[in-house]
Amino acid sequence: ALITDVLKLEESEFVDLVETRVLLETQAARIAAQRRTTEDIINMKNALDAYEAKVKNGLPAVEEDLLFHLTIAESGRNTVLKSLMLIITPDIVKNFTKLDVCKDGRFYRSLEEHKEILEYIVNQKPELAAKAMEEHLQDVTDYSKALKENRE
Repeated sequence: ALITDVLKLEESEFVDLVETRVLLETQAARIAAQRRTTEDIINMKNALDAYEAKVKNGLPAVEEDLLFHLTIAESGRNTVLKSLMLIITPDIVKNFTKLDVCKDGRFYRSLEEHKEILEYIVNQKPELAAKAMEEHLQDVTDYSKALKENRE
């Protein structure tokens, strides 16, 4: 709960937190596609394999999901971007877990989206990687906006 404790975010500001995450992660995917190394590809694939193993065993894969996203940020070689993601992402994940957003096969859909993002990063297609990341985070965006509208 680092970010909410630091910034004292209201629940209505969850939409702003999600919007910031989308901006950061879209850019992270873009620069990862430009800067990734062979070692980065291995790290991203390992994180994705761990995610896939949990999903295929019917287990929640929240931590593995987060780790995959962080390996993308690491691949971009921007330490500030990675630090910002480490600050805001756990709170988003915690809210998602609490509100059970990842039901109804969401983890399976995410797995396919993760594979697509990774493919674009591996093939060094920055704009496609960014677009795939933005689409991957669309559920989070839609959910946060609906949450805000319901509170107003």
